[in-house]
Amino acid sequence: MVPLDTLEQIRERFQFLEAKMASGVPGGEFADLSREYAELKLLVTEIDAYRALLAARDEAEAMLEDPEMRGLALEELAKVKDELPILEQRLKIALLPKDAADARPAIVEIRPGTGGEEAALFAGELLRMYQRYAEHRGWKFSMIELSESELGGVREAVANVEGDGVFARMKFESGVHRVQRVPETESGGRIHTSAATVAVLPEAEEVDVDISAGDIRIDTMRASGSGGQHVNTTDSAVRITHVPSGIVVTSSEKSQHQNRAIAMARLRAKLYDMERQRQAEERASDRKAKVGSGDRSERIRTYNFPQGRMTDHRIGLTTYRLAEVLGGDLDEVIDALIAADQAEKLADQGL
Repeated sequence: MVPLDTLEQIRERFQFLEAKMASGVPGGEFADLSREYAELKLLVTEIDAYRALLAARDEAEAMLEDPEMRGLALEELAKVKDELPILEQRLKIALLPKDAADARPAIVEIRPGTGGEEAALFAGELLRMYQRYAEHRGWKFSMIELSESELGGVREAVANVEGDGVFARMKFESGVHRVQRVPETESGGRIHTSAATVAVLPEAEEVDVDISAGDIRIDTMRASGSGGQHVNTTDSAVRITHVPSGIVVTSSEKSQHQNRAIAMARLRAKLYDMERQRQAEERASDRKAKVGSGDRSERIRTYNFPQGRMTDHRIGLTTYRLAEVLGGDLDEVIDALIAADQAEKLADQGL
């Protein structure tokens, strides 16, 4: 049962925002109120539907006393019995604490792990998988850094992804991705296991992270890359070192001014993500969340080519649609991860 007093408080807040916005407020405050109003509007619609269903149940139960209306009342109660658990579950999920970063763009970093050149080739396949997924979702996928191996694999790839609910869905991709297959570089036909790491960071704004000028060291260097990528004749590439944390970020586009902006954006994202991870660990100090932890060292998924199988180890999900998944059809997997994450949070709150 969803606490009715909580629902009433939300409705009262919504009505307050509605009246406040109608009375006229300064532009900056109006923008903040508008965002909160928009977030609550969908929730209040669900609350109204839930309360209407409860009222219909009470009315039907009262009708049971009337012999002439009893049949109609039983039909109505059966309908309510079917619909009420669905609405209650939707409300419980809607009432879960929101991740403030969910609506933000994301920075996606992909690097090969163990496995040499085969790992680099697999990292390239993951990059293409996310590019296709972004296209499928109607998101904008922009490369920030791309360093390729001799055989066309990826040594490092960094991309910015913008669109509706990007981080809310992409955050579940952080971790170690493992591939099992016969490498193109293997002549004996033996199955090898290689890995690549994916880190998905929410884009941070300047107000989110305070970076002191004394805490960073900025170096310029000659841009370079395989296959002519990002090569120019000026010392335009930028490397920024955040001394307190030891984080190093680079950008090697053609404009040094642009590189500083890109590198600072990456640094802000990394520092913001570090703080988010620290807070998450404090909240879950008694039990580590299995699904949405974002642990970069955790092996989250295996792509088995001989069996055409992909397994997500966090939730025990196995699908034999490996080609489709690598082709960017990730919604089934991500939807299952979101549902499992919500179930964990509901259990934590005893809902």
